[in-house]
Amino acid sequence: MIRNTWVRWGLGTGLALVLTALPYLYFRITYEYQKRLRVVTPGKLYRSGCMTAAGLEEAIKTYGIRTVINLMEEAPDPALHPHYFAPASVPESQLVARAGARFVAFTVEYLPRNRARRERPATIERYLEILDDPNSYPVLIHCKAGLHRTGVLVGVYRMEYEGWTKAEALQEVRDNGFGEFAATSANEYIQQYILNYRPHLRLDPAAKRLPTVRGNLTSRPAPADPAAFAPLPKE
Repeated sequence: MIRNTWVRWGLGTGLALVLTALPYLYFRITYEYQKRLRVVTPGKLYRSGCMTAAGLEEAIKTYGIRTVINLMEEAPDPALHPHYFAPASVPESQLVARAGARFVAFTVEYLPRNRARRERPATIERYLEILDDPNSYPVLIHCKAGLHRTGVLVGVYRMEYEGWTKAEALQEVRDNGFGEFAATSANEYIQQYILNYRPHLRLDPAAKRLPTVRGNLTSRPAPADPAAFAPLPKE
C-alpha cells in the first residue's frame, strides 16, 4: 500500500514537472529565436533583442534587411547560437554578411551632464549617418534585450525622420519595455537621447575630422551610483 502511494506520488510529481517544463521550454525556444522582433516602420526600420542565428537569418530574409546595427558594447560581434539548444558558434558579422546584409556595431554612449547641456553623444551622429543613406534600408537595430539602448535609438528615428514629438517618442519607449518609472529624466539614456534631442541637427563636417576624446564617455548607466541619477539643478 505504501509502495503504491509512493509510486502514485512520484508519477504525479513527474507529470507536474513535465507539464511545467514543456511550456517553459517552448517559451524560451520561441523567445530566443526572434527575441522581441518588432516592426517600427514597415520596409524601413525593425527592432529586436539578440536573436539566435536561425532567427536573425530568417528576419533578414523575411524583411529584406540590408543593414544590421548591433548596440551591444559588451559583445560587438557576438557568437550566436544556431538554435536554443546548440552551443554558440556563429559570429553575427559572419552570418549577416552571408545573408547579404551589412553589419555595423557601435556603443550607445552618453556624455557627462555638464557637457550634455550643450552637446550630444557622438553615437547619434554615427546613427544618423547610417539612416541618412537610402541604401541602408531596411535596417534592423538590436541590443541584448531589445528594450533600452534599442528603445532610445528608435525614439531618435521617430523624432528625426517621422516628426514625432518627444512625448510621443518617450511613450513608445515606455510601452516597449523600458519601464514607466525607469524612463524619466533621471536616466541618462532618456535625458540625452529623447528629452535633449533636437531633430534635423547635423554635426559640422569639419568637426567630424577632430580626434575623438577618449575616457570621458560612459557606455551604460550605473544604477549603483546615486550621483549618476541626481536631478538636474534648476536654472
